[in-house]
Amino acid sequence: MNYLSHLYLSGNDKNIMLGNFMGDYVKGNKYTKYLPQIQKGILLHRKIDFFTDHHELVRKGKRRLNDQYHKYSGIVMDIFYDHFLAINWDQFHQQSLSEFASDFHKLLLRNYSIIPSNLQMFTPFFIANKRLTSYATIYGIEDVLKTMSKHTSLPNESTYAIKVLEDNYSSYNDEFMIFFNEIIDYVSSTNSIRLGR
Repeated sequence: MNYLSHLYLSGNDKNIMLGNFMGDYVKGNKYTKYLPQIQKGILLHRKIDFFTDHHELVRKGKRRLNDQYHKYSGIVMDIFYDHFLAINWDQFHQQSLSEFASDFHKLLLRNYSIIPSNLQMFTPFFIANKRLTSYATIYGIEDVLKTMSKHTSLPNESTYAIKVLEDNYSSYNDEFMIFFNEIIDYVSSTNSIRLGR
């Protein structure tokens, strides 16, 4: 799961949402320096990643990408699943995706001083490029993959990734819908977070 899914799975608690967003940037027990609800969000991020990485439908989707992405297939799957959340957003949330994204940008800016320094560096780019709403288009997904290949160890294979996505679009969408309803149940039952419309 990438940024949009993690934020959605935080429910309505702003501090949990902030912690979940920070999850990849807070290592080990460094989460303990934050407020309790932010800590909960960071730990929730880790639980979501574990659930996702061990789910058979996610593994199935990753296998379609293995020829070019190998160990990085999971990163691409995270982005694909944010795409399917974005295009199915109205089934999961009462607020529009653009309003949800705008509200989160404001939350992020209000709390800019407490987020990790490497995330502070990313925040202006994240907001300016409308990362959360960009997931809703194929072009947006391709742009995210290209950008990540420039700044991370992700292979520069965005053309291949988009072809796999388009060739298996219905299957990926169906698998996402099954998976996402299961992870909603998991998060709701294990963390007492209310999700859904």
